[in-house]
Amino acid sequence: MNAERLGVDVGGLQGVVLSHGHFDHAGGFEGLARLRGRSGLPLTAHPAVWTRRRLALPAVQGLEMPTLSRGALEREGFEVIERRQPSLLAGGILITGEVDRVTEFEHGMPPAHQAWDGNGWRHDPAVIDDQALVVNVRGRGLVVITGCGHAGVVNIIRHAMRLTGVGELLALIGGFHLSGPAFEPVIGPTVAALTELAPELIVPGHCTGWRAQHALAAALPDAWAQTSVGTTYTLGAPQGAVG
Repeated sequence: MNAERLGVDVGGLQGVVLSHGHFDHAGGFEGLARLRGRSGLPLTAHPAVWTRRRLALPAVQGLEMPTLSRGALEREGFEVIERRQPSLLAGGILITGEVDRVTEFEHGMPPAHQAWDGNGWRHDPAVIDDQALVVNVRGRGLVVITGCGHAGVVNIIRHAMRLTGVGELLALIGGFHLSGPAFEPVIGPTVAALTELAPELIVPGHCTGWRAQHALAAALPDAWAQTSVGTTYTLGAPQGAVG
């Protein structure tokens, strides 16, 4: 997903929530602005989404990522709302805000991921602007929707549970960021934690990686589903339900 969007279609959008400031999650704003016009569509984001970031890879001097511009978004007609704390959207959809980092195995981005602090480039492991969406399905549990899951997908789930007081996970959808040598050691404990939570549906998205996909599919065969753009997921009635 580029801009994580809410609503049935472009015409029915109530607002947009940006999961974090990496450019591959913001590429849809230009097209959305063309379709919507200067409509004042609310755009909720963490204040750190404007952070300059780069990848300091051995083969290059430093590959700086494109950086979002609040002014440019406002000129396109978006009403930018910055929030660090959890907040509610229409319909009872919870934005997590900054996610508490509590697990022992989710350490964030490797040293090559850097941010500009005004004086120089520094390691940026946390991607502190990373946030997720949460819906509580009464009597069933939480549906958690991530962008890339830079905060750690288990951290995100536990944070959502603390915010809502709901201890059951119904569905987990989105990126888990478990691909590549820096993250593959996290696959085992992540799969173990998710297996214990036993969601009815788990849909790992982009950046999860094929090794993690296979591990999750093996551990949770009845819950795992292949993701694709435009797919609709329907959860069946709970066991014992009548009607």
